[in-house]
Amino acid sequence: MTHIHDSGDTDRAVPWLPYGVAAVKVVFVLALFRLLATPFSEEVFGEQWFPMPTWEWALASLTPVLLIVLARRPGDWSVVSGERTFLRIALIFYLVYGLPFAALQGKVILWLSVAAGLGGLVGMRLLAHKESAHGS
Repeated sequence: MTHIHDSGDTDRAVPWLPYGVAAVKVVFVLALFRLLATPFSEEVFGEQWFPMPTWEWALASLTPVLLIVLARRPGDWSVVSGERTFLRIALIFYLVYGLPFAALQGKVILWLSVAAGLGGLVGMRLLAHKESAHGS
């Protein structure tokens, strides 16, 4: 019979959290390269090899939100504390890119990146408030 030992320590950080932060950073850098590939190919080669990002941008914008959801416990959120500025920058960047293209060019899939950016920023704010209430 298997005995599961629960120490009751719910504030202990999960060991894979730094890997999740690294994954968010890698996806953000790849999203930036993907975004810049279209104007680069048009400038250098005279033709557009890649269309502007759509579904892949929406997918990339979900990675910081996924990290925020997975790191919602106070112990995990304190581990991510050094990366909050980067997460905020990434979410704002995904939001700033997605909003005009979704609104002006009718790219419906980019509304997902807008929602992810807004949801991630709201989630970060709520978790910061929860952490300050938990620490008091």
